[in-house]
Amino acid sequence: MTCVAAASLAICFDVPLPAQQLVAASSSSLDSTLPDSPGTLIQASSSQSGQTTPDPQTPATPDTTGPQQTKRILGVVPNFSAVSANTKLPPLSEKDKFFLAARNSFDYGSFILAGAQAGFALNSNSYPEFGHGAVGYGRYYWHTLADTGIENFMVGGVYPAILHQDPRFYTRGHGGVGKRAFYGATRVLVTKQDSGREMFNFSEIMGSGSAAGISSLYYPSQYRTWTKVGQKWLTSCLIDSANYTFKEFWPDINHKLFHTK
Repeated sequence: MTCVAAASLAICFDVPLPAQQLVAASSSSLDSTLPDSPGTLIQASSSQSGQTTPDPQTPATPDTTGPQQTKRILGVVPNFSAVSANTKLPPLSEKDKFFLAARNSFDYGSFILAGAQAGFALNSNSYPEFGHGAVGYGRYYWHTLADTGIENFMVGGVYPAILHQDPRFYTRGHGGVGKRAFYGATRVLVTKQDSGREMFNFSEIMGSGSAAGISSLYYPSQYRTWTKVGQKWLTSCLIDSANYTFKEFWPDINHKLFHTK
């Protein structure tokens, strides 16, 4: 616990400032596992057949034959966890899983999106107890950061590290629109292990559930019921499902609208 819908619903994160400094110091080491520097596709020429065969000693280059994921969507929404289609990556270490979650959290776009989301919540008077005006907006803002930050670290850091699951989103990039939409929407239920084998996405389900439970501790008492926590849990999963679906098509949208590969 990554289009107007994605931008308005994107998750932002709230962790202590020293962690932000760690992220900045480690960004160069993370680039080898993040979308715009997606790691290794190992190839070596076969002298007998002219075909390529894996060679662990050969420097790797990413597959760039199709539209690529970008580090940010529309220049704002953090998208560091998305992997372009037909790209194979080495597994992330436990430390890198947390750094990846932190990089998504501390990107400038995360704070912009939190501000927009807090504004919508204030305008709709989602929590009357928070009040109005600048004071009310401030309460919505920090609650938004806390909610989405806790979920992101649970879904993308804690549980993937414990369960040895990969927190990245791997773009399908081929097939019909329906198949690709179904693929994206179901990534909340299906993910990869560090070994590359697909399995049930315990990290998403357990992470978002844990985050919903923790968030009840700092909301007014009337929002601490099992019903409210369950609603928040379900809402988080649905939002993540919509985000994955949009990310599946983002490279194509970006290519067609902005002529960017």
